[in-house]
Amino acid sequence: MSAGPGGRSNEARRVVLVVDVANVMGSRPDGWWRDRAGAASRVLAALAPLAGRAVAGPGGDDAAPVRVARVVAVVEGRARDVPAPGGVEVVRAPGEGDASIARAAEEVVAAGEVPLVVTADRGLRARLPAGAEVAGPRWLLGLA
Repeated sequence: MSAGPGGRSNEARRVVLVVDVANVMGSRPDGWWRDRAGAASRVLAALAPLAGRAVAGPGGDDAAPVRVARVVAVVEGRARDVPAPGGVEVVRAPGEGDASIARAAEEVVAAGEVPLVVTADRGLRARLPAGAEVAGPRWLLGLA
């Protein structure tokens, strides 16, 4: 294990990405509203290569890196039927996605892992279990 600035470890912490796909695609005004399923498919395709990778952690240049153990993506509404690319576990929310995202984060915590939930939704953030970490869509989109 090597030490970084300030004596901090450079070894990546393991996290499970839990992604609010609707929130991520809604964070870019790229016409996603004309084709929600297509936009969700593009987000899922961008997530697939992250599984197993060490990436810059959220929080800026001095943030510790994280290793993405798994990627869990929650889709809802018109995007619910998009195919799941390899490397991404797709949760198809039966209604609004927030309850499914919170449940997925709870399952990750119950398994002894750390969920890193990607959303800008403040209401959803308040519903997450203790131990969950949060990053905004901008961080995730910056990894691509």
